[in-house]
Amino acid sequence: MKHCFYNETVGFFYNNSRKELTTYWRTKDVLVVALGLTVSVIVLLTNLLVITAIIINRRFHYPIYYLLGNLAAADLFAGIAYMFLMFHTGPRTAELSLKTWFIRQSLLDTSLTASVVNLLAIAVERHQTVFTMQLHSKMSNQRVMILIFCIWVTALLLGLIPSYGWHCLCALEKCSSMAPLYSRSYLTFWAISNLVIFLIMVVVYTHIFIYVKRKMTRMSKHTSFHPRYKETMISLVKTVTIILSAFVICWTPGQVVLLLDGLGCKSCNVLAVEKYVLLLAEINSLINAIVYSYRDNEMRSTFRRILCFVCYRNSKYTPTVVKLNTTDRRTISQNGHFTVDSSI
Repeated sequence: MKHCFYNETVGFFYNNSRKELTTYWRTKDVLVVALGLTVSVIVLLTNLLVITAIIINRRFHYPIYYLLGNLAAADLFAGIAYMFLMFHTGPRTAELSLKTWFIRQSLLDTSLTASVVNLLAIAVERHQTVFTMQLHSKMSNQRVMILIFCIWVTALLLGLIPSYGWHCLCALEKCSSMAPLYSRSYLTFWAISNLVIFLIMVVVYTHIFIYVKRKMTRMSKHTSFHPRYKETMISLVKTVTIILSAFVICWTPGQVVLLLDGLGCKSCNVLAVEKYVLLLAEINSLINAIVYSYRDNEMRSTFRRILCFVCYRNSKYTPTVVKLNTTDRRTISQNGHFTVDSSI
C-alpha cells in the first residue's frame, strides 16, 4: 500500500525535488516579481480594453470577434493567475499550504491552456474564412458559444487534473523538479498536448500563408484585379508571419523545458530558466491582444473612443458607419458577405 504525504509541508516536497526554497528576498526574486507584476498589469489593461471594445461595438458581434473576446478573457485570466503567482512566490512559497500551492498552479495551467486552445480555434476559423473568401464565417452564435464552452471545459480539466489525483504526493520518486508536487508524467502530457496544438497551428497558418502567396502571384499577372484586395492579402501575410513568430518565440522554450523536466533529464538545468520561460509565455497574452486586435482599424477606432470616454461622456456612443464607394462595393460577394478585408 502506498504511503501518501498529504500532511507534509510544501518545503518537504521542494527538498525532495532538490528545488531551492529561500527564506529571504534576493535581488533576483525582487526583479522577477517586479517584472512579473508589471507584465500582469499591462496584460490585464490591454485585454480588458479588447473585451470592452467587442461588447460596446455592434460591428464586432461576429464569430471571429467572439473568439477574440474569449481569447482576451483567457489572457485576462492568465494575467490574474500570474499576478496571484507573483504574490505567492519567493520566500512566501514556503508558507503556502498544499491546497494553496495547487490553486496557484491550477490557475496558471487553466489560463494558459485556455489561451492556447483559443489560438487554435481562431486559426481554424481564419483558415475557413480565407479559403471561402469571406470576412466572417457562417458559424452561428449558438455554435460559437458551444465552442467557447468546450474551450473552457478543456482548460479546466487540464488545469484541475493534478489537484484531483495526477500528483506525486503518494509517489515521491515521480515528483517534478519545476513543480515539486506535480508528477513528471503530467508535465510530459501537458507539454506534448500543447506542442501538438502548436504543430496544428503551424500547419494551418502555413497553409494560409502558401495559399495567399500563390493567390497574389496569380493575381499580380493581371492588371485589372482590385488593388484593395492585394493590400488586404499583403496585410494578411504580415499578420500570419507575426502570429507564428510570436507563438514560436513565446511558447516553444517553455514547452521544451517542461518536456525535459517531465522526461526526467538529469543533465538539464531546467530550474535556471523556469521563471523566465513562464514569463515569456505570459508575455504572449499581451502580444495576442496587439496582433489580433490592434491591427484592426475598427478596433483601434473603438479603443480611442473608450480611452477618450471622459471627453465624450456627454455624447452617446454610436458605431462608426463605413461608407462604401463604387470601388469598395466590388469587395462584396454575391452571397452578401464581405470578402477578406481584414488584417486578422
